[in-house]
Amino acid sequence: MAAPRTLLLLGLLLAAPPAPGQGRRAPPPRGPLETVQAQAGLSLPQLAGRWFLVGMASRCSNLAEHSHRLQATAVTVTIPDGHSLAVSTFRKLDGMCWEIQQRYLPAQAHGRFLLKGRGYGSKVDIVVAETDHSSYAILYYQKGRSISVKLYGRTSQVSDAVLEKFEQRVRAVGLSEDVIYYFPIYGFCDSADKFHILNEMKL
Repeated sequence: MAAPRTLLLLGLLLAAPPAPGQGRRAPPPRGPLETVQAQAGLSLPQLAGRWFLVGMASRCSNLAEHSHRLQATAVTVTIPDGHSLAVSTFRKLDGMCWEIQQRYLPAQAHGRFLLKGRGYGSKVDIVVAETDHSSYAILYYQKGRSISVKLYGRTSQVSDAVLEKFEQRVRAVGLSEDVIYYFPIYGFCDSADKFHILNEMKL
């Protein structure tokens, strides 16, 4: 199960690079996510429903190496308690549909979330930075000091204006267009059987 698991989570969780040495009295460096503001007036209930992963920007080496194998990826969001996001990600691996179940827990401010992982330093900080709730959403994910930006659409294709917003935000956090990857617009999974579900909510 280790190999499928690695491919399924490709691009979802980023490896954190070694932190540079810091003196005891030196303040910790600001993470790139600290400069990102959450969407004003964000409505969690309006985020619920089906989304499609349109594009992603990341320096993740695994993503670059396997970019030719990207699969159409769909996401279903529910709001189980009014504060957190229950996120199910659907994609194919070797022709089979898989589902990854995750819980984005509320963080210190509205629009900011925490995704817990296994082991020390494995948490992912998430910000819903921009969305109109009805057609697109731009989210930031940071693990350690590595950051990625994802563009979701209510349909598998978004307008040129939305693509430009996404690329501007990618550049604003120091990522180049060379690390932007766009996902297939067809071949989506709608569900997975019980043998192809990875439940990350129990971590």
